[in-house]
Amino acid sequence: MTRVDIRELRQEQLKLAEKVITTDSFEKIKTIAGIDQSHLSDERIISAVVVCDYKTMDVLESKYAVAKPSIPYIPGYLSYREGPVMVEAFSKLENKPDMVLCDCNGILHPRRIGAASHFGILVDVPTIGVAKKLLCGDVQDNKVIFDKEIRAILIKTKEHAKPIIVSPGHRVSLQSAVEIVKSCLRDHKLPEPIHKAHKLANKLKKSMKN
Repeated sequence: MTRVDIRELRQEQLKLAEKVITTDSFEKIKTIAGIDQSHLSDERIISAVVVCDYKTMDVLESKYAVAKPSIPYIPGYLSYREGPVMVEAFSKLENKPDMVLCDCNGILHPRRIGAASHFGILVDVPTIGVAKKLLCGDVQDNKVIFDKEIRAILIKTKEHAKPIIVSPGHRVSLQSAVEIVKSCLRDHKLPEPIHKAHKLANKLKKSMKN
């Protein structure tokens, strides 16, 4: 793996964070995608992206990519490990979606540039971060506050499940991010596009083990 210079990555993240847009900069949503990653025992990463019709949640297209990461997992720098394979999978889509839900954080990140925000900048698409674990910040009345800013909202999606953590990725406001994620909820803990991407990633993982 490539030798990692944390200071260099940190400086790059701070510059990228300045490019993140947290106001609504998208047209009417007709298609929405979910993207999720799964990991093979040989350290390769599978990235699966599933595009759905926004109203019906029917699957319109799905693609995937498999790659060996260039760096190990380092908290706060996930996008450098998983970002390249995410971009590769997304680039295979014949029709780019209007919005992408990512199974990671958006601006809920120490330097305001989680993997969902970083990915949104790289592919120039509106993104929303949907995380299962709290990376940073203090929770007050379902709001996640970091550096005196509300960076995310907790949404309880299933009665006996922990809430999901929704944060703007890129070109989306916090309010819209929450509304869009809620509109994608069906019978699962995760919004439907991510649930479908998660299922595809796991299916691919099983088939590649054989």
